Amino acid sequence: MLIGLIVLLGVGILFFVLGWMLWKKQRIDLVNAWHTRNVKQEDVPAYTKLMGLSLIAIGAGCAVTGIVACIFEEKLGWLALPVGFVVGFALIWKAQKKYNGGKIIS
Repeated sequence: MLIGLIVLLGVGILFFVLGWMLWKKQRIDLVNAWHTRNVKQEDVPAYTKLMGLSLIAIGAGCAVTGIVACIFEEKLGWLALPVGFVVGFALIWKAQKKYNGGKIIS
């Protein structure tokens, strides 16, 4: 269980840090250029905010899953993982659709 906690916390922290850098520092270069080529310069702050929040949601789902699964040793903790991914991917979908010229996949 400890190894699972370490892996999930590590992945969660990684996604959180990348999301924070994308959102607060507006590091659009962290997103593949293929997905940002249609984003207008004036939309960069809003785009990076949505994309950053999506990564933070995914990271939070991973971290919460690891903590709950390890501390309480219950399978209920694994519910946070898919919730985090669904919220994260929904935000990615919204950002790509709105700011990438209506293209979900470029």
